[in-house]
Amino acid sequence: MGFARTCSVALVGVEGVVVEVQADLEPGVAAFTLVGLPDKSLTESRDRVRAAIVNSGAEWPQKKLTVGLSPASVPKGGSGFDLAVAAAVLGAAERIDPRAIADLVLIGELGLDGRVRPVRGILPAVLAAADAGYHHVVVPEQTAGEAALVPGVSVLGVRSLRQLIAVLTDEPVPEEEPTEAGRPDAMLAGLLVPGAALGTGLGSTPADPAEGPDLADVAGQHRARRALEVAAAGSHHLLLSGPPGAGKTMLAERLPGILPPLTRQESLEVTAVHSVAGILPPGEPLVRRAPYCAPHHSATMQSLVGGGNGLPRPGAVSLAHRGILFLDEAPEFSGKALDALRQPLESGHVVIARAAGVVRLPARFLLALAANPCPCGRHSRHGAGCECPAAVVRRYQARLSGPLRDRVDLRVDVEPVTRADLLGQGDRGESTAAVAARVHEARARASARLADTPWSVNSHIPGHELRTRYHAAPGALAAAERDIERGQLTARGLDRVLRVAWTVADLAGHDRPDSQDIALALELRTGIARGVPVSAGERA
Repeated sequence: MGFARTCSVALVGVEGVVVEVQADLEPGVAAFTLVGLPDKSLTESRDRVRAAIVNSGAEWPQKKLTVGLSPASVPKGGSGFDLAVAAAVLGAAERIDPRAIADLVLIGELGLDGRVRPVRGILPAVLAAADAGYHHVVVPEQTAGEAALVPGVSVLGVRSLRQLIAVLTDEPVPEEEPTEAGRPDAMLAGLLVPGAALGTGLGSTPADPAEGPDLADVAGQHRARRALEVAAAGSHHLLLSGPPGAGKTMLAERLPGILPPLTRQESLEVTAVHSVAGILPPGEPLVRRAPYCAPHHSATMQSLVGGGNGLPRPGAVSLAHRGILFLDEAPEFSGKALDALRQPLESGHVVIARAAGVVRLPARFLLALAANPCPCGRHSRHGAGCECPAAVVRRYQARLSGPLRDRVDLRVDVEPVTRADLLGQGDRGESTAAVAARVHEARARASARLADTPWSVNSHIPGHELRTRYHAAPGALAAAERDIERGQLTARGLDRVLRVAWTVADLAGHDRPDSQDIALALELRTGIARGVPVSAGERA
């Protein structure tokens, strides 16, 4: 009887569970049994592993073979277990030393010729292995850079099962034929799901903000530009409402350029989600810029918050984690899909329960909404001739429910562009680089103030902490208190006004919000003019 064991990783959402792969050989009729709650794609690994071992020059054991995946209660799927199953079988057959693979974590799909093909989710799988105390992992060569992002883990990238056998037995490592220059590498087919990035709006996001659209191209719109800057500095949710052609989409597309680069921890979180979703570009293992996700208004609730057959997969809210989720023509989204955003907007994650299990996916994003005032878009415009009945206008605006609007910090009416601004007769707005520099300084001030707390930006601070630990200047909240008494501001609204006020103070270089900072925060939330300047640089 021969026995060997090694390890692999099963992904549940974007979290990994280390799975022990055990192989047992007993005398009897030659058979291959795979147990441990595998799905269809994993059950098919029996044929892939058998062909890969034979075509790699090793002998297939002609005995009763049982491969167990433990813990058996965890659902397992995908082709990433192939390499671990093959190593366990070879260890049980004593082709390789079973002790050499006992503490290894192996992840990869096997081709029938023995080549090791890359799979999605390498980064979260290696992170799970590191958390479980494993220090050596074997992955496909194409994903070795992604696995190497995890500190404290030794990564071995192999192109074929033959190379892995040679490394484990101290034999000369054979060279595999490289892909011919100019020809696509078929081995990368498992990494990128065709059309996945384009379907969410992620496919056109530039890696370098300097290559993206410039904020200086926006004519006029000083109030909306200021709101954009405040949103980026404090990660506040934003609603742009105005007629067609006023520049709402143009403004939102320039929001990623003024966001600061992701921190190391944030980059790992974003990369893990994108790796599982199959939208991580080959050759770029680490996402350093905040993602920008803009799904079409026909998107279903499952595509927004996550779903699919079996265990749920990340949706748009998770793909926009640590970045921007832009919903253009927001009232055209289904009410069910929009209201599904309410929970992740508060908690920063989404919990999806299905018959196959419960998955917790990260969803800490900046929500940007763009909406027309009515179906024709000309409501409230002087001389525009809106013919929508009042009931139709109310019904259209009610598609953005009150609870969802209450979670939006900044609400800005985008007015039509004037002739002077459009023809270049007015002052040219600041560039993306100038605004991004101010945003970076404001983020640095907030980070220094929140250094000893679990929060990094103002929008994440709980309301209780804002009211008891971070105090505004004496008398600064008088206007907000009056709005609460008049019913123009809710308790949640007050907390959000305080968060925005701290961001405005950070942009202005104030130690704490004064009355004008509070007034500007109230104006950006309620839309009621408070007599304060909204353009950057107008006050000291």
